[in-house]
Amino acid sequence: MSFVYHIIENRRRYFLFSAVLLGLGLAAMIASLVSTGSPLRVGVDFRSGTRFEVQFEEAVDEGAIRDVFADFGLTSPSIIALRGTGLENAWQIRGEFVAPETAQDILSALGEVAPLRPGTSQVTSVSASVGNEVTRAAIIAVIFSAIVVLFYIVIVFRQVPNTFRYGTTAVIALVHDLLLVLGFGAIAGLVLGWEVDALFLTAVLTVAGFSLQDTIVLFDRMRENIARRPFEKIDRIANRSIVETIHRSLVTQLNAMFVLVAILLFGGVSIRPFIATLFIGLLAGTYSSIFIAVPLLVTWEERILARARTA
Repeated sequence: MSFVYHIIENRRRYFLFSAVLLGLGLAAMIASLVSTGSPLRVGVDFRSGTRFEVQFEEAVDEGAIRDVFADFGLTSPSIIALRGTGLENAWQIRGEFVAPETAQDILSALGEVAPLRPGTSQVTSVSASVGNEVTRAAIIAVIFSAIVVLFYIVIVFRQVPNTFRYGTTAVIALVHDLLLVLGFGAIAGLVLGWEVDALFLTAVLTVAGFSLQDTIVLFDRMRENIARRPFEKIDRIANRSIVETIHRSLVTQLNAMFVLVAILLFGGVSIRPFIATLFIGLLAGTYSSIFIAVPLLVTWEERILARARTA
């Protein structure tokens, strides 16, 4: 037998590896909570604030930009120089929420520092109520997806004994992936200063879909093999199912990951956090489907059988 055929037998290593990654992410979220007041460094999309994106015709010093905002009472804005093709002398400034009239006055004041390139200035403002609504909608979307998948698996896998365990382990794998993505977001916020915005939410929901798809494909193959080999042990069925589907899963995910790596290396800086989050999420989804969801299901089944024998 090949190494791949012994995946289930090595499940404790995978569980330990995931525990370490989750622990690092949890530690980063705690550190972020202490330093920023939030488990993740949230952007304007999730809290009240105003974001300015401007591009000057000539080079401008960060201190000059900060002085302009200080004149309007904004003493601690987040100022980031944007890098990429066509982004010469481009800046992104995030600060407290200001009225639209004040935002236009700030743009005019920035234009006095140096001429602004026409058609490049953008101002995005989000009130506290809108930020709370976006956060609430994101949480509801993830919970709703988990419930739908749970019921879907219970209905589709109704011919397999204990279908609820399949749905439960799929949801656990989903939570595992989302926690890894959140941990990555916390680490990136602490190390790179990346903020969580609407694109981050898009990446999280995309990861949820890919993760559940991979897990359902594996469980469906297990369902077929259980029907074909009703007397074979669950661990052998699980190993066999993984071997039969791993090539398809890896090819599908690797194609997407190669594209993401290319965009990450050669794309603009503004979408880099989104692409990096999506890449980590897809990687986690592929890993959890094979090394977390199925081994966890086998462990659950074996413990139930062991208790039945000793009863």
